[in-house]
Amino acid sequence: MKTMRLLVAMVAVLVAVAAQAQLKPEFQLKSTDKGGSGGLLTVVNPEVPMSVTFAGKNIDFDRVDMAEKLDRELTSIIYGQTNMLMCFKRANRYFGPMERILREQGVPTDFLYLACTESTMDPNAYSTAKAAGIWQLLAETGRQYGLEVNDEVDERYDPERSTVAACKYLKAAYAKYGDWPTAAASYNAGMGRISSELSKQGQSSSFNLWINQETTRYVYRILSYKLIMENPQKYGYRLKRKDLYQPMRYTEEEVMTSVESWVGWAKQRGLTYAQLREANPWIRSTKLTNTSGKTYRVRVPKSDDMYRSKRRVVVYNPKWVVD
Repeated sequence: MKTMRLLVAMVAVLVAVAAQAQLKPEFQLKSTDKGGSGGLLTVVNPEVPMSVTFAGKNIDFDRVDMAEKLDRELTSIIYGQTNMLMCFKRANRYFGPMERILREQGVPTDFLYLACTESTMDPNAYSTAKAAGIWQLLAETGRQYGLEVNDEVDERYDPERSTVAACKYLKAAYAKYGDWPTAAASYNAGMGRISSELSKQGQSSSFNLWINQETTRYVYRILSYKLIMENPQKYGYRLKRKDLYQPMRYTEEEVMTSVESWVGWAKQRGLTYAQLREANPWIRSTKLTNTSGKTYRVRVPKSDDMYRSKRRVVVYNPKWVVD
């Protein structure tokens, strides 16, 4: 009887969780006999489409090897719920201005999903390879494409400035390959490696390469983020408007001199140093030397947007929410 009561309690908890999340049929219990003992947790595999459009190109998934690679990444992301949920929340804050920059730069907006793959949209992301920011740029790459990177200022952490730098890289890769998916693969492996492998293996597309696992999985992971974020409820994600992180509105101040203390600078404007850093993640120190007299634009968050009770609610994509 004790075992039976324990099983009934477990069933009740799981049913309640499923009902609350409104997932169907990702999580459900099936009984293997009439007595109800031996309940099994059933996990449903995501549907793998026959084709996916990326950057204006229709990618066919009739090939078994390609379908299985996409299946692996879809499954991995869908059941890594923590990262996927955080990606939705952060994307609501950053996708708007990033999409605008991609359009201005002439880069397909599907590359927003490359940023999701790189960092799950965390502007403070930092990898063991020393890549930083939403776009996970290395210091040398950031400098190559116009970013300032040093101990006091690191524009790789600025969501908008780093987007411009990433666009410059992607446009250079597209000019080289004439294919956006291959340009995306080079973002992970580098143009040198991709060019070398295309030449050695006699191919024109990264989908046909035998290459390291990280790069092999990379573009399939981008496509998986696209599929999930364009139709989240199909894959079991049901968020409400209040769950999404909201875009922040700012005033900007020009700083053309040294700043002895960003802490004091923030206090004079009614901010904590932490709030200043959140609004300006490119600031990497409590001071700014600026001997060259360079002009920096410093964002000061608008007061209403700093409080949940006063902020406006904006949803980047209505498909992301159920209310």
